[in-house]
Amino acid sequence: MMFEPMRVPADGLPERVTIYEVGPRDGLQNEPSVVPLEVKAELVARLTAAGLTTIETTSFVHPKWVPQLADAEELLKRVERVPGVRYPVLVPNERGLDRALDLGVTDIAIFGSATETFAQRNLNRSVDGSIEMFAPVVARARENGLAVRAYLSMCFGDPWEGPVPIEQVVRNGRRLLDLGCAQLSLGDTIGVGTPGHVTALLEAFGEAGVGPERLAVHFHDTYGQALANTLSALRAGVTVVDASAGGIGGCPYAKSATGNLATEDLLWMLAGLGVETGVDLRSLVATSVWLAGELGRPSPSRVVRALAKELASEDEE
Repeated sequence: MMFEPMRVPADGLPERVTIYEVGPRDGLQNEPSVVPLEVKAELVARLTAAGLTTIETTSFVHPKWVPQLADAEELLKRVERVPGVRYPVLVPNERGLDRALDLGVTDIAIFGSATETFAQRNLNRSVDGSIEMFAPVVARARENGLAVRAYLSMCFGDPWEGPVPIEQVVRNGRRLLDLGCAQLSLGDTIGVGTPGHVTALLEAFGEAGVGPERLAVHFHDTYGQALANTLSALRAGVTVVDASAGGIGGCPYAKSATGNLATEDLLWMLAGLGVETGVDLRSLVATSVWLAGELGRPSPSRVVRALAKELASEDEE
């Protein structure tokens, strides 16, 4: 049974990568129907058991806009928080922050845009207006001892505006970091980025005084470039990669955004390169096979599809 690739380390890569698991939030928010609370809670528990140490659990966005995550409070009350594991939630405004604080959340994320059109469609305000909205959220969160991450969407291309200038991405990313966010996740929301583009963007951030230790990457696999783009980011020194178990997810405000980079596909590549993650691939594949059954459709992840056959063969023996 081949549950891991042959390890052939490559030069110029980090020894260890942290996987920022976004399946319970970014993955499930794009499902056509609401996933039962019990399934969400079990998913978080299974991801924790597989060794993931950062699991973005839910969002405090108004349920009118993302009804799939309307049970955020109930879910957080059910999740058994394991020491050493972070369970961040997405918080769009001060009202969301109040809800997070009431539930003892220790990590939050805000969600900005590199382009004006997506800012209007996602947040119903301009880029400048979104920065103004986020400023008190970040300030209060930090005063309360919370860690704050910022997402920046549409970093490589926008379905309405087309290619996004690198200097525009850097400028708006710096503004989010300057609010006091500890980390900035660069999102290829519609999956149009390519490896050279990734390298150029990260170099531009470096020239603007933002090193790879403050950056994460978030790739969608629309054009099959997510793993290649991730490898470019790792060679540039990035050590935090967003991924979604089973490759589920998308963006409800950008219909051309397909699934996220699958955590299992990422794990297979990293294992082959000798990069440590602390995540058990077999356990995670079993989780995504289970989740696919709950969602009523096959997993988009190639690794899950391949290894699911291996798991089924074991069960038959």
